[in-house]
Amino acid sequence: MLNSLSLTQLVEITKGRLIQGDEHRSIEQISIDSRQVFNPSKTLFIALQGAKAKGETFIPSLIELGVEVFLVPLESAEKLAASFESQAFLAVPDTRKALQEIAKYTREQFKSPVVGITGSNGKTIVKEWLAQILSQSYSVAKSPKSYNSQVGVPLSIFGIKKDHQVAILEAGISKSGEMAALAEMIQPKLG
Repeated sequence: MLNSLSLTQLVEITKGRLIQGDEHRSIEQISIDSRQVFNPSKTLFIALQGAKAKGETFIPSLIELGVEVFLVPLESAEKLAASFESQAFLAVPDTRKALQEIAKYTREQFKSPVVGITGSNGKTIVKEWLAQILSQSYSVAKSPKSYNSQVGVPLSIFGIKKDHQVAILEAGISKSGEMAALAEMIQPKLG
């Protein structure tokens, strides 16, 4: 349900800084995977720091695809902006936290019920069963696959559309303290 967001709004939401680019420019999609860009001119690519790769290393190939707006780590923003002068760069201290802040904002725009599913085992199957039952009477958004992590939950939230009547989101943790961030994004009405 990602509405069109201007770079000014993204700076506000993420508490980041626009290094270069038109502050009135807008995006409609978010990507964290260079292989999954479907509307390049309206996509914000968030350069996450992964276990195996830095998201910012994919920026040149994304520019070739037509992506023009990037959310990058503060420490590399100036260098990237100098290297790619036609693109817009938003800089934040923590790109994963910024992704979560955008998801939280997006979730707050959805006024219909949100069901949160968590637990040690069986989250995905319970979500699928509940979605199947509810979809007989309602338009249902649900987490794809087992998207229940610190990155998966935001991606699930971005999949909620305006015509959905209920959303079912699962939340899983891998270490202590992660549930607070997930709960802040999901904001469930039912659990």
